[in-house]
Amino acid sequence: MSDPDDARERGLRAMDAVYGPGFSATMPDTHSPMLDDTVGHLFGDIWSRPGLSIRDRRLLTLGATAALGRADLIEIQVRGALANAELTPAQLREAVLHLHYYVGWGNGTQVHQGVEAAIAAAADAATADTRTDKTEGSSS
Repeated sequence: MSDPDDARERGLRAMDAVYGPGFSATMPDTHSPMLDDTVGHLFGDIWSRPGLSIRDRRLLTLGATAALGRADLIEIQVRGALANAELTPAQLREAVLHLHYYVGWGNGTQVHQGVEAAIAAAADAATADTRTDKTEGSSS
């Protein structure tokens, strides 16, 4: 059996790979069975397995989450996809249309809301980064 500390470290690295650098720093230092299994097993063992890319696993997760109609969880996955340049906004919007026909219109609407919220947040962050770069460049 693997060392739980190794699994946690592997899981935290995987979380950064899945959701973008620094994501693991948002994880609380507290321990609970759910949190420990999420970090150590789900990310340290499952997301870290060979055989599928992070993008492949993300698409599977988006499909499963779409079936649940969870805009909040879709948004988290889409933010990761955008941060890692795995999917473009146009590809994500195409996925929304495709998923509507498989998960039902109500759940598809939730997918749409989550995707659009993540795309808007990414655009806002890019705009803020551009403003910061211009401000820093002009203050010599």
